[in-house]
Amino acid sequence: MAFETQTTVLGCPQLYQLATTAKRYTLRDNGFTETNGGNFQLIRPLQATPQSKEGFQLKITVAKDMKTVKMSITTANGLKAVNIFKDPKHEMLREKFTFLMDGFIDRGLFEEVTK
Repeated sequence: MAFETQTTVLGCPQLYQLATTAKRYTLRDNGFTETNGGNFQLIRPLQATPQSKEGFQLKITVAKDMKTVKMSITTANGLKAVNIFKDPKHEMLREKFTFLMDGFIDRGLFEEVTK
C-alpha cells in the first residue's frame, strides 16, 4: 500500500486526509511513534479488550514529509487487510473505528474529504 494524500480503510465510504494543522508533536501526543525511517505510525487494536492479542487492528502511517498517509485495518498479525464494513457482525468494530477517526479530526490530525 502506497502513501496517498487521501486515503481510507478497505470498504469504508469515507475518505480522510491529513489536516493542515497536523504537526509532528500532535502526532506524538495522539499515540503515533516515529519509525526508523522517520515516518509516524499508530497501531491501535479495535477489539473490546486492548490486552487481547487477537482480533483486528487499525494501522495508520504518516509519511515523514507530513503530506501523505496510509491506513488499513489488518488481522492481529498485521499481514492481511480486512473489510469490517461488509459483515454485519462487525458493527462494534465500525463504531470504534469511527470513534477513533472522529477523535483525530477533533484534535486537528485528520479531515474528512467529501467525494
